[in-house]
Amino acid sequence: MAAPITSSAFPPSTQLIDLPNVKSELLFTIKECSSRGLLNSVKWAAELSCALSVTEPSSLPKEEDFQDFLQEFDKYTLAKAYFDLKEYDRAAHVVKQCKSAKAYFLHMYARYMSGEKKRYDEMPDPLGPMEYSDIKTESLKTLRMELSQLHQHHKLDGYSAYLYGAVLKKLGLFKEAREVLIEAVNKTPLHWGGWLELSSLITDINMISSVSFPNHWIKEFFLAHIYLELQMHEEALLKYDFLKEAGFHKSTYIMAQIAMATHNMRDADIAVDLFAELQEVDPYRLEHMDIYSNLLYVKEMKPELGYLAHKCCEIDKYRVETCCVIGNFYSLRSQHEKAALYFQRSLKLNPHYLAAWTLMGHEYMEMKNTSAAIQAYRQAIEVNRRDYRAWYGLGQTYEILKMPFYCLYYYKQAQKLRPNDSRMLVALGESLEKLERIQAAKKCYWRAYSVGDVEGQALIKLAKLHENLKEEEQAATFYAKFVEQSEVMGTVETEERCHAYYFLADYYMKQGSYEEASSYAHKCCAYNETKENGKAILRQIANLRVTSEVSKPDDSPSEHCMKVSNENTPMRTGISPMDLTFTP
Repeated sequence: MAAPITSSAFPPSTQLIDLPNVKSELLFTIKECSSRGLLNSVKWAAELSCALSVTEPSSLPKEEDFQDFLQEFDKYTLAKAYFDLKEYDRAAHVVKQCKSAKAYFLHMYARYMSGEKKRYDEMPDPLGPMEYSDIKTESLKTLRMELSQLHQHHKLDGYSAYLYGAVLKKLGLFKEAREVLIEAVNKTPLHWGGWLELSSLITDINMISSVSFPNHWIKEFFLAHIYLELQMHEEALLKYDFLKEAGFHKSTYIMAQIAMATHNMRDADIAVDLFAELQEVDPYRLEHMDIYSNLLYVKEMKPELGYLAHKCCEIDKYRVETCCVIGNFYSLRSQHEKAALYFQRSLKLNPHYLAAWTLMGHEYMEMKNTSAAIQAYRQAIEVNRRDYRAWYGLGQTYEILKMPFYCLYYYKQAQKLRPNDSRMLVALGESLEKLERIQAAKKCYWRAYSVGDVEGQALIKLAKLHENLKEEEQAATFYAKFVEQSEVMGTVETEERCHAYYFLADYYMKQGSYEEASSYAHKCCAYNETKENGKAILRQIANLRVTSEVSKPDDSPSEHCMKVSNENTPMRTGISPMDLTFTP
């Protein structure tokens, strides 16, 4: 039934996806998830099905068999109507005595949704970051007890097992939740919501190889999603390229995932183009527009960000993505109080909205409110411990507070999540340097340079470290590399480049390499900060050259201290070969 999968990132090129069969299964899962109120899974499956609009299904979903369901059908239909109108308590009450699997799931799911709604409705309006983790969880505990009894007797179908796993996850029982959700996706592999819940509990790619999953086409989507979550962006792109070639090239879901992977790889220009293309294909889409706004913010594209904020507000001003986009808009205009207010609004709509917690932490940092920033970043980590930005933000906050041991810990956590991100490595190196762990700092800076120093800081820090240690030869090597890199990138601060030019000019002059020294001294003269230093070195070089040229004939032993005998043997005059104390 289930075959273990490997952690290989490369798509199984020999495996072909049977598109007519996929189309049939998507139509089936749309019907099944819709009848249970699992709307996000319905949307995901419907978008994929729409991408396969030209594909004929191999079979159509069968009509409902009412033989065992007939007596409960009226109650189920009424409960479903109440559920769709978000009258969760009424829906749960109507099907309270029903025994069929579908009606029972609707009863438990309605109770779950009612409890979650009440939990968040009881939250006070926040003045600072919201402590949603302290909200009462009695309803979840009751659901857990009831579902646990049925689970022990193997009476839960795949959908109810998914609900049980979600409850366990909310209660912080992650190991138990992972086991139950694995069982759920094996029973109902077409339910995308189960895969999503499970993906948040996969903290290491090695976990996947030890788990048995159904040998199903949806596994490819799950692996691509996991790679993206675990910051394995190149592997994720390989998977999504494979899925596009398999027939899903029109899928807006895959387009969005590819844009996100590109964004995470810091290819900002390409990512902006991909999001703009996605917006053209799906102009009223709000999902991932918060990520798009982050890109526009980083690139300081004020007109585009303003247009995006206005458009999102026209579509739905009460969506979390809209509040986030508006928050970024105000942040780019340096109106940090307004930005924080909109991030708080998005969290009132959805306290589990990760991006808002992190961005609100950034705003509090801008307002110099470090205690609130720390609280916001910690809440982001509570929502998702894989959010490297929150760990990195905490490191920066404690760095400002001059608490190097704390910032070292948080930078380490961020670097574990982004092992090939030079920013994390440079920050880690700075913390180690402050703690006088010099060798470890050197390794971090060199590693940052080796993986591709996006901000051009690793080499200059490594060079300064060697300079402070009086290791001039090593310092000169890294300053030379830094100068070469900075001249190509053109993004390094003038002060650092000037210091590098001056150090190299002085170093080569001391070494007697006047050509190199002169070259760097001339570069010093191009900047006001080092113009006088450069001129002084050029004068020294000129004087040394003149002195050298003048002293050459006087110092020649063939003319002043030697005579040539008849046997053409040079002999010193007036100097004994053994007289080492002679002074001319």
